[in-house]
Amino acid sequence: MKLLNKLKHIIFLFLICLSLFGCGSKETVTIGRDSVIVAFGDSLTQGVGVSISESYPSQLEILLGVKVVNSGISGQTSQQGLARINTVLNESMPDVVIICYGGNDVLQRKSKSELTNNLRQMILAAKQKGIEVILVAVPDFGLRLSPMNLYRQLASAHDVVLIEDTLGDLLSNSSMKSDRVHLNEKGYKALATKLAEHITIIE
Repeated sequence: MKLLNKLKHIIFLFLICLSLFGCGSKETVTIGRDSVIVAFGDSLTQGVGVSISESYPSQLEILLGVKVVNSGISGQTSQQGLARINTVLNESMPDVVIICYGGNDVLQRKSKSELTNNLRQMILAAKQKGIEVILVAVPDFGLRLSPMNLYRQLASAHDVVLIEDTLGDLLSNSSMKSDRVHLNEKGYKALATKLAEHITIIE
């Protein structure tokens, strides 16, 4: 009886943790065949290093069979992304937005707190419109291309899907890159494939 009560107590605390604080990010988003996805970011979203048809949004559209809008602008920081996200979301009216910002913030040595706040505001802008969010973690461009912890914290706090290690792994592999900070066709396809694994299509 004591063991049963203890288990009940643990389950109760776990449920409180889930409901109030979020003990982890979502694993998938579910959409229909007529849904629209917006890929929102900088050069990695635009597809620098390859043709538009080889960018990850184009390859994701083929994999899923749903419309994927490429809204990537090379060179943008998260502050610039935040300034345009509402316009992009209002124009495309997507069911899902994939947010991939941070590379230019790191390269320009902008503060992590500023990046965190800008990403948070992007997530909130989407969620206020009822749009599902997938957050792609960008690595620190140091000796080790490890994802910054701020992405995991944001995904957990706001219950959004997180693609955490993929970009770092791909950018650590020379066969997946077109240059130091961009992917090639094979790399963008791998990113699209990973994203597709976290998007469920219902008929």
